[in-house]
Amino acid sequence: TGTSEIANILVEANLIRDPRVFRLQSMIEGYDGWYKAGEYTFSQSMSLEEIMRILFEGKTATIRFTIPEGYDIKRITKKLAEEGLIDPEIFAEEIEMGSFDYEFVKTAPAGPDRLEGYLFPETYEIFTTANEHDIIDRMLYQFSKVFTEESYARAEELGMTINEVITLASIIEREARVQEDRPVISSVFHNRLAIGMPLQSCATVQYILGEQKPVLSTKDTQIDSPYNTYIINGLPPGPICSPGKDSIHAALYPADTNYLYFLAKGDGSHVFSETYDQFLKYKAQYIN
Repeated sequence: TGTSEIANILVEANLIRDPRVFRLQSMIEGYDGWYKAGEYTFSQSMSLEEIMRILFEGKTATIRFTIPEGYDIKRITKKLAEEGLIDPEIFAEEIEMGSFDYEFVKTAPAGPDRLEGYLFPETYEIFTTANEHDIIDRMLYQFSKVFTEESYARAEELGMTINEVITLASIIEREARVQEDRPVISSVFHNRLAIGMPLQSCATVQYILGEQKPVLSTKDTQIDSPYNTYIINGLPPGPICSPGKDSIHAALYPADTNYLYFLAKGDGSHVFSETYDQFLKYKAQYIN
């Protein structure tokens, strides 16, 4: 939009009276051709100079929000609703059936949690007029920037689909607490997948339960669900949360190990072992 069109918009909004004065003053001040596109909030009490400066500096009307790593769709929806940014019902409709032009959306599992794992965890700045579709699209766009062509090529090299990579990354995200553990935890899961050994991830059961139980019961691990990696072989049908960049990288580039087991030490870090006997020794050391 050129300076003349901007002047007409401001006249229609009853913010200025004479478009010719706006155009002339814009040239005098050196603003002509340098106004920034965006959505702005103005008051009729503002002077012509104030309006021009805001447009020149690009001080758009925006709101910031943050999606933490490891949040699932339920927690994302709750957070955005509490901040007054969305209507949960409309947001859910967009998640399940909204049209978004990204290749990875086409292969995402259908259903109410279709975009689980793809709403990238990040701090966002959006226009105050952004609706539910706009907010989802912004997060999907950020995911598309993080999951690069190199990522697609690496996934193909591993013989994995993008959905499988993000599913694995989401499990790593929920299991890991210490950064350096991520690629090692990834190696455990890759090694188990290679020999057809169940992943036995507590995080997948917690996803089914909808709560983060510190200790799972035997009954919990026997829940009949395709997401229960204690009773299924391989990966669950889809991600269990939104993984961050580091967990995605770990899923694509696991450490080179022979580990098949890991155990939380209680301080956020893990110990790893190749055999079940060693795992039991660590369990006695750190748990009992």
